[in-house]
Amino acid sequence: MEKWILHNKKGDFEGMSRELGVDALTARLLANREVRDVETARLYLRGGLKDMPDPALLKDAEKAALLLEEELSCSAAVAVASDYDADGLFAGQILKEALTAAGFRVKVLTPDRTQEGYGLNRRIIDEAAAFGAGLILTCDNGIAAREEALYASEKGLRLIITDHHEVPEQGIPEADAVVDPKRSDCTYPFKGICGAVVALKLMQLLYRRMQLDEEALLRRMLAYAAIATISDLMDLREENRILAREGLKMLEETDNAGLRALIEAQGLSGRKLTPYHIGFVLGPCFNAAGRLETIEMAQELLAETDPARAAERAVALIALNQKRQQLTQEGTAEAEKLLAETGPDMVIVLHLPGVHESLAGIIAGRIKDKYARPALVVTGEGDILKGSARSVPVYPLYDKMAECSELFTRFGGHAMAAGFSLPAENLPILRKMLNEKSGLTEELLSPIIYLDAAMPPEYATVERVKEWESIGPFGKGFERPLFGRSQLKLHSIRVLGQKRNALRLRFSGESGTAFEGIWFGDTAVWEEFIRSHYGEKTFTMLERAQTQIPIALAYQPMLHEYNGMQSIQFQIKHFQAVT
Repeated sequence: MEKWILHNKKGDFEGMSRELGVDALTARLLANREVRDVETARLYLRGGLKDMPDPALLKDAEKAALLLEEELSCSAAVAVASDYDADGLFAGQILKEALTAAGFRVKVLTPDRTQEGYGLNRRIIDEAAAFGAGLILTCDNGIAAREEALYASEKGLRLIITDHHEVPEQGIPEADAVVDPKRSDCTYPFKGICGAVVALKLMQLLYRRMQLDEEALLRRMLAYAAIATISDLMDLREENRILAREGLKMLEETDNAGLRALIEAQGLSGRKLTPYHIGFVLGPCFNAAGRLETIEMAQELLAETDPARAAERAVALIALNQKRQQLTQEGTAEAEKLLAETGPDMVIVLHLPGVHESLAGIIAGRIKDKYARPALVVTGEGDILKGSARSVPVYPLYDKMAECSELFTRFGGHAMAAGFSLPAENLPILRKMLNEKSGLTEELLSPIIYLDAAMPPEYATVERVKEWESIGPFGKGFERPLFGRSQLKLHSIRVLGQKRNALRLRFSGESGTAFEGIWFGDTAVWEEFIRSHYGEKTFTMLERAQTQIPIALAYQPMLHEYNGMQSIQFQIKHFQAVT
């Protein structure tokens, strides 16, 4: 059962309210997100591009810019070694456009996800040499490329690494420059930027050195940086908020034909774009290319200048993402079938041999979310299997996998996500060892839902909801406000959609005023919940508005517009029985 916990952050809410001219609850919302003083709040609410840290604070960034400037006077050819996810794609696009405009010949090279895996490799280095490049510039990868760095040196190529991942225990590779905010000797004030933003900051310094228009460069690349930041699940804190907010504005009016075509094909033209549209509509299309095909499909869309051809490429990319969604659904259904037969362990380990290896992480995430416990999904057949894992906050995944590291041929990741490969015969041993050493209990695995306030629905007016919206953008690390109340009465329920994947309900607060709520998800969950807690006939009676039941709801008030009139609709996120 979920545990609902009220945030109990301390702060001068009344003082912040007066200084900022906002509602006291708005000040509390900011404090709950670690914004506890007026100066920081002003930066979060009104910060602009001028408030972002100077790129020169990144260790080795000025050195890297000098190396690039020197390369322009030599071969003037640079090979960009990118990655196959959305962050790598847009990091590569930033470097390609910025370097080309500065006078370089540029070739972007990416690894094949299935055949080569992540990161810089010898094939990419060989192709860079064949291209005539004197220098390789990585983006969103390279911090662990120790052997590849030596190979590049043997081939007579200079190497600049730009990355944002954690530095391995062995230290940084022997490259000509290594730009990564996670370096222990890097004084850059915010470590949470993505690979595309690191690449953009290097280009700012190069343009500064070459006396090119740095501000115009920044504005032109903001949309790319925003997509990468949100798609790579970076926390929307500090400068990432500025990048996301300003980048989304630029995306709405982008002159990139491919992006325009994709936005139009997804029905988003003329709409105010939010992190949701990146995370769940546009971003997955770019990631689908790197998962099921090669990233070249997405690169070609971004490079297209003809609107008609861009529209065709956008439709093809959407179709590929739909295929990815279908394959994911099928793989998840297969996982559910296995769990129905065996029951979920404390640590779920599933072998889905027919599932595409690039979908293992998505399926593991879905299983983790549904069962509220760590999930490892293993794919493939033969001697060596590959897998991905997703975890819950109480289970430090990487540390637990390290306890049985002898079972893996390779593994890596962090507390919440990991990837690995292992001999097939070790799979049952892994499942047994992870569960024996898990230390997990049903109590520990109970999901914790943090509420901003026990706010009665009556408090949510159109004006207040507009003010709460103004503290966005919302996303990972800066979540949309969530309120809860237990003294509510549910009056009616109506199942919506042919797939029965939404629910409209009417409920009232303590004043007796009626409100409208909407739930998106499996409505069977509601049917089971009501019948088990309130009786077999209660759900049917609620569908007919013939009864009332006490209920606790956790909700997000949203603005709803109909016929030019604005009202409040409560998006229901969680619910509990009240006895």
